[in-house]
Amino acid sequence: MKRYQMLIGGNWVDSVSGQTRELRDPANGEIVATVPEASREDARAAIDAARAAFDRGPWRKTTALERGKLLFKLAEALTKEADALARLEVQSCGKPLAEAQFDVADAANCFEFYGGLATKIAGETMNVPANSLSFVVREPLGVCGQIIPWNYPLLMAAWKLGPALAAGNTCVLKPSELTPLTALELGRILTEVGFPPGVVNIITGPGAGAGEELAESPRVDKVAFTGGTVTGRKILHASASNLKKVTLELGGKNPNIVFADADFEAAVDGALFGAFANQGEVCSAGSRLLVERSIHDRLVAGMVEKIPRVKVGHGLDPATKMGPLVSAAHREKVESYIRIGVEEGARLVCGGKRPADPALAGGHFLEPTIFVDVKPSMRIAREEIFGPVLAVLPFDTEEEAIALANDTEYGLAAAVWTKNLTRAHRVIRELRAGITWVNTYHPTFNEMPWGGYKQSGTGRELGLYGIEAYLETKQVNINLDEAPLGWY
Repeated sequence: MKRYQMLIGGNWVDSVSGQTRELRDPANGEIVATVPEASREDARAAIDAARAAFDRGPWRKTTALERGKLLFKLAEALTKEADALARLEVQSCGKPLAEAQFDVADAANCFEFYGGLATKIAGETMNVPANSLSFVVREPLGVCGQIIPWNYPLLMAAWKLGPALAAGNTCVLKPSELTPLTALELGRILTEVGFPPGVVNIITGPGAGAGEELAESPRVDKVAFTGGTVTGRKILHASASNLKKVTLELGGKNPNIVFADADFEAAVDGALFGAFANQGEVCSAGSRLLVERSIHDRLVAGMVEKIPRVKVGHGLDPATKMGPLVSAAHREKVESYIRIGVEEGARLVCGGKRPADPALAGGHFLEPTIFVDVKPSMRIAREEIFGPVLAVLPFDTEEEAIALANDTEYGLAAAVWTKNLTRAHRVIRELRAGITWVNTYHPTFNEMPWGGYKQSGTGRELGLYGIEAYLETKQVNINLDEAPLGWY
């Protein structure tokens, strides 16, 4: 068992209170590590360190080229340690090793992308109705508080830190108290490749206390949060203390629409992958499957036939396709939704319980679960479950499919399966969602913006849009007339 510390001002430290938290492998309950339990006081120390690094440290004087090279070094170092980081990710949040390996590679790619983008931050000159040299420059915001969830611990750290550092900001990163280990290893690598002290600070602890301090502190210029919509509202309210900039990537109840003319086998695989990848613990999961009525029964039967291939087990087992849920409490929450679905009249066609295999009894496992006979008003069709639970709803017309898809308070992701190109364009245009796919589900690209409509959040991450969220815009006017103004 490894004992970790927090990174504050370039130093590895315990929490002021001395309190720690044991972290356990969700697949078997074995203790993996202990980490400090940060409080508001620890968050304030991290903010002070980030403030000093931004206001008085060498970071403000680094060139864009130097920042980019550091990010390239970070990407290279992550790649060299990819195997160890992927295994640690599995032991932290339970996902299958293949998914963790992809996440580590994608995190390295994210840092590399923003390393290249660091030197591409541009302003502009403007022609104004005066004898003036007028131009716009882009500058870093300052200190950024970044709060990330437990489902993609390392990747979410990269999504937050990459653009912030490329733009020249300093950061206080707070990973989930359940899964901070790969973020702390990232902190170690950051220091080893040469990021100055205080540029990146990493604190471990709950949202109550440490996270609240980041959201409320007037010494923080921006807060970026990925997580649940309820917490997002609290962060938005707390940010009013100094009207700090806010980026929120929140929940979803995402429609995955299958038309009768879709490639059948591709649609079956896409429906299963959309719902059960990463145990369904994905904000963009395709948890509402909308199927044209003429193929509804056949598609459901096709999914049920393939469910045995979704092998449930420890993520380090190469055969595993779905690991445990992150914690006992979260599994109980997902199970409560399964009970609600049955009580409301939906019909279980597979899953709905814990695996019978005694070898899995020590972990937080749950079978992949599919409901049919689901009405749009049911809670399992409206509320984010964040687990391996799929609600299947039929539709008869294109217009009905669009109405069902948009009948939600969320607007994060959506997909359409059809061979009809014009239909695909028509439907995608009508869907109120920030991330959409045609004949696929889940691919994410560092080059493209990520974020949602409605109560799925505000702002965008990744791509050029992601770095925009970490920049201020300054107007500069230089008077070219040497004569006095003559106003008085």
